[in-house]
Amino acid sequence: MVLLDNRQNKIQVTDEIENTIKSVIEHALKEEKVEIDYEVSIIFIDNDEIKIINRENRNIDKVTDVLSFPMLEFEKDKVFKDIYLNYSFDDTFLDEGRLVLGDIALSLEKAEEQSVEYGHSFLREACYLTVHSVLHLLGYDHMDEEEKNVMRKREEEILGKFNLVR
Repeated sequence: MVLLDNRQNKIQVTDEIENTIKSVIEHALKEEKVEIDYEVSIIFIDNDEIKIINRENRNIDKVTDVLSFPMLEFEKDKVFKDIYLNYSFDDTFLDEGRLVLGDIALSLEKAEEQSVEYGHSFLREACYLTVHSVLHLLGYDHMDEEEKNVMRKREEEILGKFNLVR
């Protein structure tokens, strides 16, 4: 289950945006072998709000594009399908029978700014940031060059199905 909550009023959130983001999340999780009922929450916010969340959670007092709050823990260089494939989750991890993967905070205002900066559509940028964040929920990271290359490759493979390429 994908839960969307629009908490901003600077960017119009159309049915196309909501439906595409939900589809991208569902496809990413399927591709990453999440074969259990799941829950992912995503809030759409503006730059002011994401700056507050970034400061409160990361002690970084600046605007960012997307933040991920995973509920599962991962060893370095391990992702969901490496650790939790065929794992028997107990009630510690489940909410009403669904695996809670985590929360995503997406600044649609920043996504719009970046879509102009990078010369592609707003929908592509919003979906890219969403996939990026979903992969973080599943243990991917980009702290070193090798991790970054693996993550970027997965992002583009997932977005390619939706023709949301650069």
